[in-house]
Amino acid sequence: MSHNKKLKVGITHGDINGISYEVILKALSAEGITELFTPVIFGSSKLLGYYRKALDMEEFPCNIIQNAADARDEEVNLVNISQDEFKVELSTPTAESGKAALMALEAACEALKEGDIDLLVTAPINKEAMKMAGFPHMGHTEYLEEKLGNGEKAMMIFADENMRLALCTIHLPLKDVAPAITQEKVSESIRLLHESLRKDFGRERPLIAVLSLNPHVGDGGVIGTEESEAIAPAIEDAIAHKIMAFGPFAADGFFGSGEWKKYDGVLAMYHDQGLAPFKLLSGTSGVNFTAGLPYVRTSPDHGTGYDIAGKSLADPTSLRNAIYTGIDIYRRRRDYLRAKAHPLRKQLQDKGGDRVKLDLTKDPTPADEPLGI
Repeated sequence: MSHNKKLKVGITHGDINGISYEVILKALSAEGITELFTPVIFGSSKLLGYYRKALDMEEFPCNIIQNAADARDEEVNLVNISQDEFKVELSTPTAESGKAALMALEAACEALKEGDIDLLVTAPINKEAMKMAGFPHMGHTEYLEEKLGNGEKAMMIFADENMRLALCTIHLPLKDVAPAITQEKVSESIRLLHESLRKDFGRERPLIAVLSLNPHVGDGGVIGTEESEAIAPAIEDAIAHKIMAFGPFAADGFFGSGEWKKYDGVLAMYHDQGLAPFKLLSGTSGVNFTAGLPYVRTSPDHGTGYDIAGKSLADPTSLRNAIYTGIDIYRRRRDYLRAKAHPLRKQLQDKGGDRVKLDLTKDPTPADEPLGI
C-alpha cells in the first residue's frame, strides 16, 4: 500500500435493530470525510434508506456496489450484502438481525483477505441475536481470530489518547475467570500487549502494568493465590525476556490513585475489571482494537444501544474514533514492519567470513503491494 494511496476502510453495519446505522450515517456525513479515506459500508442500501428517513436525516449520497473492489475514492460506498429486505424490529434481538450482522461480517472479512479493503471497523453486534443466527462465537474477537488469525492469538485492547488497556481473559463467566488465569496465559498476554504497543502504538520500550486478580493482590494468599502462582511468575518471566512489566497491582488503588497514567499499557485479568474504569475515564472517545492479527480491526467501545435505537440520540464519536484509530494503527504497523525489514542500517555485514555490501536502496516490500497487516 503506497503511502499516498487513500486507505479503504470497511465498515460492517452490525446489529440492524440498534444504533449502528445511525452512528454510521452521522459519522460519514461529516464534511470532507471522504478526503481522508474511502469508506466501504457492508450492509443494505434499503436499510440505509430506511434509517435515513426514520431519523429525518439529509440526503446521503452513496455509491451502491456488489464488490468492495469497485469502491470509488471521494465517495461513500456500500456493498449490498443481499437483495432481500431485512425486517427491522427496533431494540429487539432477532434471528434476522443476527443473520444480517453475520452476512456483513463474512463479506467484510472476505474483502479484507482479498485486499479489497485495507482495514476493518465493525459496528456493534448483539450476542443473543448472533446466537439465534447460529453464530458459534462469543463475539467479534473470537470470530476474527478464527477467520483472520492464521493461527495467531487475538487480544482485545481498549484505547484512547491516554490509555491502552488489554484483557487477559475476554468473554468468560466470572466463575470461569480464576481457573483461566495461568502463568502461561498471563505470559502470553503480556507478550501480545508488548508487541502491539511497539508495532501498533509506536511505543518502542513500553512500560506495562499488570493487575492482580484478587482484592489487595491476594493479601499474601489469604484472599487468593493466583498472584503468587501465576501472575507474579509471568511478570518475572517477562522481565527475563526484556519486557518492562510491573505489578501485580490492586485494580482499585491503581486506577483510583492515577497510577495508570505512568504506563504505556495496562493488562487487566478480566473484562469488567478493565472496562469499568476504562469507560469511565475515556467517556465517548474509547475504541476497541483487536491486536495480534495480521489485519487491523477496530470498533466503537459501546454496544448496540437498544435503549436509544431509532431516537436520533446516538453519539457517533466512538465510531469516528474507531475509524481514525484504525487508520493510525495501520500506518504505524506498516512503517514498523518496513523499518524492521532493515534492522541494521549499515553498509557492511559479515557473511561467512566475507565482507558483503548491503543494498539498502531496495524495499523488500514494494510500496504498492499489501503488507498483509
